[in-house]
Amino acid sequence: MWTVMESPVGELRLIERAGALSAIEFTPWRQPADGRPLGERGDDHPVLAAAVAQLTEYFAGERTTFDLPVAPRGTEFQERVWAQLVKIPFGETRSYGEIAAWLGHTNAASRAVGLANGRNPIPIIVPCHRVIGADGSLTGYAGGMDRKKLLLDLESTDRLF
Repeated sequence: MWTVMESPVGELRLIERAGALSAIEFTPWRQPADGRPLGERGDDHPVLAAAVAQLTEYFAGERTTFDLPVAPRGTEFQERVWAQLVKIPFGETRSYGEIAAWLGHTNAASRAVGLANGRNPIPIIVPCHRVIGADGSLTGYAGGMDRKKLLLDLESTDRLF
């Protein structure tokens, strides 16, 4: 099942499989890699409706954590990286090297962490946008750098008002 929602970062397509959120896609959408159809549109599906509600609250500045069943699919290493991403607190960032260290690797694994980060199928909820370069620079983002900056700005605690 799937649904579409409007957001400050453009339309998002949310995909549910087996009772869990399995993907959030930025426009332009692409065909599923496995060639299978997404199934029926299910705006009222409980997982999708909850995801839309929580994302709406997040974009409105009313939510800092998510409470949704998620099931990202990837390699064992990718899934280990993604599990670390959800530990990065709202409004904070970490470097690729820090994520590598959390996994018990040296800084040399930063590139592998970056590649896994870029393959995250559930952006925003699995907050890959919170990973930046060791020097504090914004680095690549599968959804585009404008979206990454917008998401980080949304989470910034340095706002005056």
